[in-house]
Amino acid sequence: MRIVDLSVTLDNDRSWAPWWARNKVIRQSHRFGSLAVFILHRLTPSFLKNRLGWANDVLKISTHGTTHLDAPWHYGPLSEGRRAKTIDEIPLEWCMGNGVVLDMTDKPHGEAVSVDDVKEALARIGYSLKPMDIVLIRTGGDRLLGTPDYFTHGSGVSAEATRFILDQGVKITGIDAWGWDLPLPVQAERAKKTGNRRLFWEAHYVGVEKEYCHLERLANLDRLPATGFTVCCFPLKIKGASAGPARVVALVNGDVPCAKDPQPNEKGMPS
Repeated sequence: MRIVDLSVTLDNDRSWAPWWARNKVIRQSHRFGSLAVFILHRLTPSFLKNRLGWANDVLKISTHGTTHLDAPWHYGPLSEGRRAKTIDEIPLEWCMGNGVVLDMTDKPHGEAVSVDDVKEALARIGYSLKPMDIVLIRTGGDRLLGTPDYFTHGSGVSAEATRFILDQGVKITGIDAWGWDLPLPVQAERAKKTGNRRLFWEAHYVGVEKEYCHLERLANLDRLPATGFTVCCFPLKIKGASAGPARVVALVNGDVPCAKDPQPNEKGMPS
């Protein structure tokens, strides 16, 4: 078995992230730690190994500021007519399951994944969705990580495709882009231009009628096979929160080739 990390690295992103979506990591050195020990306990550095104290880090992020799992509460106060679950209320059984990657890298900027796209992708890999599968949409959006385009460019999933996936008994979906819907500027522009009040955040709002969670800001989906792996996506247990940062990983069976592995041709040689 091999483990594939599907999470992005949390770091300072002031140089490329918009002001409303920035993360801040304040790193406190071992020397700072020795000062903390002195302030707290009046022990001088002579009492410390190498005269150094502990390292520490202070984070300033939103619950959506890195790889995370959205709870139904994020989409609205109600889901399926009941109070929506917050992230600390999500059943842990949802957070570990058979993974399925659907390749949507051919979708251009601003075009949402449709029901037909999902059906065709499933047909290509010869797979039918099962209840509690964790469905991951690969758009290639993680290639934009570290640039402003990460927040404004790429594809997303339509409301209709979201409903279709959930109708198969799926409770968790995921995507390697900043968001599950199309980029926010694209949605907003089209909603204002057409006057269609159902366009903005349409796939997120599916969670009001159908209880589900989705993973956003995934990475490395191109290192996974289409099937034959397990997704683990346990979020931080934050009281009453709309989402939880998560270290998302895939457990891949050792004999299952990943998307980047060379595939044998008819003569048994890598193609």
